[in-house]
Amino acid sequence: MASKVEIYTWRTCPFCIRAKALLDKKGVEYTEYSIDGDEAARAEMSQRANGKRSLPQIFINDQHVGGCDDIHALNAQGKLDQLLQTAS
Repeated sequence: MASKVEIYTWRTCPFCIRAKALLDKKGVEYTEYSIDGDEAARAEMSQRANGKRSLPQIFINDQHVGGCDDIHALNAQGKLDQLLQTAS
């Protein structure tokens, strides 16, 4: 069973596009919440992300892993695949 991956984005955010490109390259299915201009959705995301309001914010199996730089760092360290293989 695959991991549950969620990503909060803005449609034109270059960091969001880059993070999704990495997930796409790995063949990961994810749920995208495009929250352009939706302050209520951004507040909900921020609550889940320990107060972080920058985009994207990425969650794997309901665990906050951070943003674009964080997911790329996990990939460079060889830790992202392990997180993605751990089913919820």
